[in-house]
This record gives sequence, C-alpha cells and structure tokens, in this order.
Amino acid sequence: MRERNGRPLWAAGPDGPWDEARAELLRTGTVVLYARMGPWLPEAGSEAELRRRLGRDWRRYESMGRARSRERFAASRLMLRCSAAAVLGTAPELVDLAYQPGGRPYVRGCDQIDVSLSHTEDVMVVGITRRGRIGVDVERADRRLAHTGSERQACTPYEKARLDAGGEEARNDTMVRLWTLKEAYSKALGQGLRFRFTEFGFALDDAGPRLVRPDGTPVPGGEWQFGTFPAGDGYVLSVAVWDAGFGDLADLSVGTMLDDGMLDALLGASGPARGPARSGQPAGLLGDADGVDAVAGAQLADDGRQVVADGALRQVEAAGDLGGVGAPGGQA
Repeated sequence: MRERNGRPLWAAGPDGPWDEARAELLRTGTVVLYARMGPWLPEAGSEAELRRRLGRDWRRYESMGRARSRERFAASRLMLRCSAAAVLGTAPELVDLAYQPGGRPYVRGCDQIDVSLSHTEDVMVVGITRRGRIGVDVERADRRLAHTGSERQACTPYEKARLDAGGEEARNDTMVRLWTLKEAYSKALGQGLRFRFTEFGFALDDAGPRLVRPDGTPVPGGEWQFGTFPAGDGYVLSVAVWDAGFGDLADLSVGTMLDDGMLDALLGASGPARGPARSGQPAGLLGDADGVDAVAGAQLADDGRQVVADGALRQVEAAGDLGGVGAPGGQA
C-alpha cells in the first residue's frame, strides 16, 4: 500500500481491543486485520446463539457437511462481523452480511464501507475500506507455485521474463506474491477467477506493486493501491484498494449515518413495534424467512460452487473500469 497506509493489524479475538483498528481506518481510510482461527471459533453453547450471531449465514453454515469447513466458515464470518461492527460502532449480531452474485460479501445497508475476506488453513484476513473497493488474499509463503504450470496459467509475458531474470532462489516467493496480488485485485473487482490472470500483471519493485499490462507497460491512473505483507509466521497477505474519490468520512457510526425516518422505513415502523433488535434478524428486513438476500443471494462454497441461489440476479455486476488491461475472461 502507499506509505500512508499501515501494515495489517493482529485481531486477537472477538473482544478486541478494537481501538487501533478504528484509528487506522480513520487515519488512512483502510484497515486490514489478520488472525488465527482458534480464538474465533464459536464457544460451545446453544444452537440458537450461534444462529443469532451468524444471521443469514446460518443457512450456509448448516448445509456444510464437514466439521472443519463449518468451523472455518463460522470463525471467518464472525471475524468479519466483529471487524465491521467495530468500525461502524454497532454490535456484531446487528451487522447484516450479504453476498453479491459472485459470492463477494458486503455489509447490507452500509455502503460507506467495502469489505473483503480471505482464509487459508487456520489464518483469516479481513479488509475494510471507506475509500471505494477492497480485495484481500492470503496464502502460505511456501506454497509451491514455481514450475507447477502456474506461470503458464497466471503470468503475463512480462511477469515470466521477470521471473526468469530473478533466478531460481526467488522464483517461488515472487510467484506467491504475484498470485495473492492477482487474487486480491480480482476480488476487489468482484470478478474472482472469472478474470484471467494472464490479462493483467504486476511490476514488483522498491516503490511497491504496480498494475501493468501483459507487456509490462504501466496502467494509467493512480486510483489503485497494492501491498504485500507477512501475515504472522509463514503466510503472505496481499491487498488491493481502489480509491473512488469519496473523500474523508469523519463519522462511520451507523447510529449517526441513518436518520430516524430511514430507520423507520427499513424496520417497518408502520407495523407492530419491533424494537432495536429487529435488525439482529437481517433477513426480516426484506421478509425473507430463510435469510437469503433476494437481490444478491448467490453464495459460493469453498470449492467455488454456488450453494444458495434463491432469487439471485442472473448477471454478475459490472466490474467497472479494469484499467485498460483486458475484459473479464474465464477461470484461470
């Protein structure tokens, strides 16, 4: 990231402390948090409590057959909810997570922030920005990518030439950096693996990662910021942030962002009194008893297959300007 953006912060657990995360978001407009899964695993308790904490994600959690997948899913979603709640000044169970047709998460009703989530093994990463769009990705630093066919599937001619020039000792480390950067960028675009990794590249130099075309020529404009960092012991984390030019937002609290009239409209004030806890059952806002967002209901399993598609849009949202580096393609 640019110098004004700090390094990723450690998220010890649901109880925080969260002051540093809030301060980083206010200072730079972006905060990235990483954690180990253990402290975020739901404590043994009633099914009703976990269902309340997961909100609309409960249905997807319940559909998972493997215990490890359920644990990873619950821990990562609880981390995302707690992180968003901390910067929005609300309770985690009141954060209404939903998913766009490609599976990209967002906080429903709070478009002043954008969020991204990644996990591998027992490491989880959450990115939050108030500047525009964000994507994050994390991988093991020693994941074997060099000479596995990944160069052909994911690298541009420019990147292949740079890999060859860098020598064998640095080849795999560079590949891991490139791979996580491409994952983070495509997540920020909302494209995932539908955007061919050979259609855009990165130049890695002392000034930080820069987006380039397949031939290595720079992509004009300075809206995109990229960074690669260590995430604990043995993991690499990459971040992509698009600055939409919103300017500074001094107050992100949901308590001051929405006026009473808007809250009345959202919560159906003309009906029976429901109390503040109504938003703790987010699906009820649109009358969806199953907790599926009728507008953006598509959700993806860890293997990329769609598991919830009730009422989902049939067209992936437009990714916007791809910086002149090519249109979305098929899976890399």
